[in-house]
Amino acid sequence: MRHLVKGRKLGRTPSHRKATLSSLSVALIKEHRIVTTEAKAKELRSYVEPLITKAKEDTTHNRRQVFSKLRDKQVVSHLFEEVAQKAMDRPGGYTRVIKIGNRSGDGAKMAVIELVDYNDIKPEDSQKKKRTRRSGKSNKSTSGKDTSDQKTSEPVSEADSTEDSTSLEEE
Repeated sequence: MRHLVKGRKLGRTPSHRKATLSSLSVALIKEHRIVTTEAKAKELRSYVEPLITKAKEDTTHNRRQVFSKLRDKQVVSHLFEEVAQKAMDRPGGYTRVIKIGNRSGDGAKMAVIELVDYNDIKPEDSQKKKRTRRSGKSNKSTSGKDTSDQKTSEPVSEADSTEDSTSLEEE
């Protein structure tokens, strides 16, 4: 049974996992949006949200507690001065995890994690259209004359439009 055992191990030792989550949270606070694996994004959410909650009350004790997790003075000051002020009226849920599909190299599930108050725009669809080795063959036409006529007709129209614009400039 898994009673009282929570959190993801992420295939790392405890010290490496702590360093990974710390560096991911520093990047998230600096950039307000990062792309990482889905498991890291979900684990980062439970790591960084308590830090933002602590930052809402600006005391020396809270700054020291947050600094012990992040280890970056500039990021701690940015968190307390800017990020916490935007999250002041929000009772929780400061981050959003958006799944974006699988990574092409190893097929890992990827996600975007972002601070809710900064990014109201949905991210661009980062998935590319799947291509096969045969996809280039089906797009080519059987007669070579048709494609060459289409290619030559387009630049001529562009050249005509440039000649028109130069004649207008001369007048």
